[in-house]
Amino acid sequence: MAATVFYLDEIPEPGIVAVLDGAEGRHAATVRRIRAGEAITLSDGRGVVAETEVVAAQKNQLDLLVRNRERADPASPAVTVVQALPKSERSELAVELMTEAGADVIVPWQAGRCVSNWEAKADKGVAKWRAAARAAARQSRRAYIPEVTALQRTPEVVAAVRAAQAQGAVVAALHESGTATFTALPWRSAAAVTLIVGPEGGLDDAELTALAEAGAEVVRLGPTVLRTSTAAAVALGALGALTARW
Repeated sequence: MAATVFYLDEIPEPGIVAVLDGAEGRHAATVRRIRAGEAITLSDGRGVVAETEVVAAQKNQLDLLVRNRERADPASPAVTVVQALPKSERSELAVELMTEAGADVIVPWQAGRCVSNWEAKADKGVAKWRAAARAAARQSRRAYIPEVTALQRTPEVVAAVRAAQAQGAVVAALHESGTATFTALPWRSAAAVTLIVGPEGGLDDAELTALAEAGAEVVRLGPTVLRTSTAAAVALGALGALTARW
């Protein structure tokens, strides 16, 4: 894989010239100053990856000859992260870190103790998270861009936990009150994984009770208390070591 990865919605067959324009083409040609003869990797963000050579470079566009094309296998088990909204200055950092660490689906959650409140600006917040996920996926050369869902409230999260658990997923709510450790859960046999990360103020008692009753295991990730913006990335790193994801 070349050192530079860009995303294109549809990647043509080998031997065909693909046109990278729009925001991706502008970033490649103007910001990165990529020129004819250089090799770059294209992905559609849904698993298709192609090795290409730049055959022409314009101000806001690259023409790329597709050399080969293949589909990358998704990581298994798939991981959904339900992330309570961090403070604004750390919000996109959380998305970047969990994307680089391998999250497949990211669910922004308006938990009870969140300092940030997206109720009046949910669409804008989700758009920022999607842009951050795309940029981080490019940086880490991912073939799959994580899906960022619409903003969820606690009843929706609880319902999703119940459905995931019923389908064989391992669901872990990360909290210092947990009596079980993260490593004690049956990660290797999980059909899928859901990680729930609370806000800086922590999950309140009602949320913990509702999540546990829906099937989530309340667990301690480690001996220290992590920021909400870094907890998911640390948990994903642990999963990479405990399962076949890495």
